[in-house]
Amino acid sequence: MALRPMFRAEVPGSVDSLRGAQACELENFNMRQTLPAPTLEHLCDLAVTIAAPVEVGDTPSGLRRMIPITGGSVSGPQFNGRVLPGGADFQLILNDGTQAHLDARYVIELDDGSRVWVHNTALRVASAENARRIMRGEKVDPDAVYFRCQPQLETAAAPWAWLNDSQFIGTGQRAPDGVYLSFYRVR
Repeated sequence: MALRPMFRAEVPGSVDSLRGAQACELENFNMRQTLPAPTLEHLCDLAVTIAAPVEVGDTPSGLRRMIPITGGSVSGPQFNGRVLPGGADFQLILNDGTQAHLDARYVIELDDGSRVWVHNTALRVASAENARRIMRGEKVDPDAVYFRCQPQLETAAAPWAWLNDSQFIGTGQRAPDGVYLSFYRVR
């Protein structure tokens, strides 16, 4: 173990000597291998229904839209339920419409009556033509659109408390009448 010499200005127990000790520890820490990749566990699939967009318009930040969430269904290996009406997807559209930053907030009611708060941020990227088709509510080949999300889930229900302590990622697909999502727990 290589030790760093103490300088005269450093007093044992001082902030400078503590920095020296921390630096010594970091010098001996070598990352010699890549850590294992996390695995994904399928949580559920959602079919979210929506209403017509509320157009805010071109703001200094970009094109703003709000898409009301009217309901939907949730099914999967971890839980089943329904998307309650009343949520919304707040969108910021950039780069001539080809890039959409999505910020959806809604509530899922599980079959046992428990409720789960969902805050789902996403990035959707499409060609200019496909982006215009999405904005008009037309069908687009899902393979031609990059749509990935990072849902955060919260609940007060004790049986589902593990949702509060986990990270999730997902994929999405926009349809003319709604959005399809698949959520995965990062293990």
